[in-house]
Amino acid sequence: MKIKLKVLLLLTVFLFLLSGTALTCTIIAVGKDAMADGSTVITHNDDSSVADFRLWIIPAMDWPEGSMRDIVVDSHNYIDYGDYPNVDNGNKGILVGQIPQVPHTYRYFHSRYSFINEMGVAMGESTSSARRELREARGMIDCWTIQDIALERATTAREAVRIMGDLVEEYGWYGSGEIINVTDGNEVWICEFYGRDLWIALRMPDDCVYVGANTFRIRDVDFEDTENVMHSPNLISYAVEQGWYDPNSGEPFRPVDVYAPRTRGNIREWRVFDLIAPSMGFEYLEVHYPLWIKPDKKLTVWDISTISGDWYEGTQFDLTKGFGAGPFGDPFASYTTGGRQRPIGIPLTCYLQISQIKSWLPPEIGALVWFGYGAVGTSYQTPLWPIMAELPEFYRTGSRYEIFRRDSGWWTNTYVQEMARRRFSDAIVDLRNFRDPKMEAIYNTVPKIQELAAEVYETDRDAAIAIISDYAYNTAVAWQADWLRLGDMFMGKYAADRVNFGGTNYPKEWRDALTFVNENFPAEK
Repeated sequence: MKIKLKVLLLLTVFLFLLSGTALTCTIIAVGKDAMADGSTVITHNDDSSVADFRLWIIPAMDWPEGSMRDIVVDSHNYIDYGDYPNVDNGNKGILVGQIPQVPHTYRYFHSRYSFINEMGVAMGESTSSARRELREARGMIDCWTIQDIALERATTAREAVRIMGDLVEEYGWYGSGEIINVTDGNEVWICEFYGRDLWIALRMPDDCVYVGANTFRIRDVDFEDTENVMHSPNLISYAVEQGWYDPNSGEPFRPVDVYAPRTRGNIREWRVFDLIAPSMGFEYLEVHYPLWIKPDKKLTVWDISTISGDWYEGTQFDLTKGFGAGPFGDPFASYTTGGRQRPIGIPLTCYLQISQIKSWLPPEIGALVWFGYGAVGTSYQTPLWPIMAELPEFYRTGSRYEIFRRDSGWWTNTYVQEMARRRFSDAIVDLRNFRDPKMEAIYNTVPKIQELAAEVYETDRDAAIAIISDYAYNTAVAWQADWLRLGDMFMGKYAADRVNFGGTNYPKEWRDALTFVNENFPAEK
């Protein structure tokens, strides 16, 4: 399909604008034999300073024969999906073409990215950079569209991978490269899209854990293993044609070495692996870590949430330490500045989604996501199901480009996050004492709710879904109210850098450091 010159120029502008917000997300994938309860998990820290945080349920739909599906570049850019399929893109997204629609599409969650459907297929993404030459070709399929369509159409992770690969091969990739982790409760796949029509996906062993942090990682591939490897047919031949790989060199074809060569390590990759398998003794900033590893012990959702909010506490990179953390150990202050490392959990996080799929339950019951706004370490995650009847209004309220709103879920979590930063070392203790027992209770209750709903599902599907819907809705509403009260408490308790307007009690180390700076680097008159 030809794209008019005007659209091409607009796409170029969009790519330029988006380039400033890319390369920020972290994803994790956990196989069923690496989870304590036998589920599979994929995560996505959607880290962005511009993302539309609203969360929608896109309904399942039947489509008349001959229907076409619009392909819109940047379709998640502050566009209202509250009356889907009646969507007005306005000047937010660019319609670049259409493809044939399938007879039926599934129900799924749609936010900055779409991430889980009613059939128990879930995915996340981490933007990565491939060779610049691969971005010169402008296709139709961007990272948002590919996940939307896969979730609309797929009933398994394997099928989702094949759908995404077919789309890229037929219509071409648009934008920077992407890593996408996909699961269905049984299998976990790691996909890398490099640009043009080039991609590869590997099935992860069931007893392993993967981390992606804005850097392509697939190197060693058994191309004869067609059961566990999928890729574009020209993955190798294109590299040969471009002179990027010599099949006579005696070296195996390693996708990342050819399409996205690495020259340095990634601290977030190291941190996740060091947390889950300290026995392996990985060195900081090795250029290449294993694609996936076996954890020292099986993981829980709480373990994964904790990792997703990590700021290197207890390591030589601990962001609660040092002059840059201020007097009260703020891990969000000045990160990436003055040698302070970029952590896994950052204050610009739009949301964390931990999609957990239990294959032994009916898909509508076994497919849930633990969802939370803002910096993970100062937030909560609440269970939501794509099949639930409706979401509370606060999930689709507000914008980060508008004023603070107490009826907005994202703003409420950001309120707590920023109030905690007033005196972080004290506030984080209060926050954890308030949050963690509640989270533990919910972690213990959700499996019981699912088992009850699954039992009812055998004779009354609607009643089973009502059980799930009521629990998810009411739990989310309770969290929103609790979190507002917590933010208000922080506002009063920690105003003016004090505790209940008492003394500041700045730590001696901070006072000494500040004295040194003032004496040696006086302010200019």
